[in-house]
Amino acid sequence: MFEKIFFDSSKNIVNNAKELRQRQTKAEEILWSYLRNRKLNGNKFRRQHYIKSYIVDFYCAEKMVSVELDGGIHNKKEQKEYDHARTEFLMEQGITELRFTNEEVFDNILDVLDKIKIELNRK
Repeated sequence: MFEKIFFDSSKNIVNNAKELRQRQTKAEEILWSYLRNRKLNGNKFRRQHYIKSYIVDFYCAEKMVSVELDGGIHNKKEQKEYDHARTEFLMEQGITELRFTNEEVFDNILDVLDKIKIELNRK
């Protein structure tokens, strides 16, 4: 199933993901420094990873866990609707989505990492 949802993305989505990797937010940069190169319990994460028509901030394919960081834009109605649709789609694919605010990353990165580890260990 993973390969189908991974490879069915349009060129537009693929290009958007590449662009987002080049324009990381500060919170994404901080979290990525802890996730990259299998630093978190040996789990491989991808950043700005595309799945069909959606892009997730961080994704561990082995455990089917997505991690999303929410900044101020996620308080807007349109973005909330988009986020909800993406969450529903991911759930239908068997992917668990974890959501954190940028402030959680800035203020308590160790708690964020602990919550991610707990979910990874469940799978």
